[in-house]
Amino acid sequence: MKLRPLGDRVVLKQKEAEEKTASGIILSGQAKEKPQQAEVIAVGPGGMVDGKEVAMAVKVGQIVIYSKYAGTEVKLGKEEYTVVRQSDILAVVEED
Repeated sequence: MKLRPLGDRVVLKQKEAEEKTASGIILSGQAKEKPQQAEVIAVGPGGMVDGKEVAMAVKVGQIVIYSKYAGTEVKLGKEEYTVVRQSDILAVVEED
């Protein structure tokens, strides 16, 4: 099965939560904070949203940072995804 987003929606696969802090402290399951970085899995076609033309600025495979409480979590098979509006994506992570 595949998810095909509609309109200005983007399907994200969340990065794994860090298990260790920068100083080397190992975090328990409850202490792990939900990461805000994710990989773009699928991108909708864009089009008219609220009367305005929306062009999609993200591509499949990019790593993005998105709003902390944005989107809808979806489980498809054993995989978990988050579906967000493109406007909930704050930045694209680029390598130097």
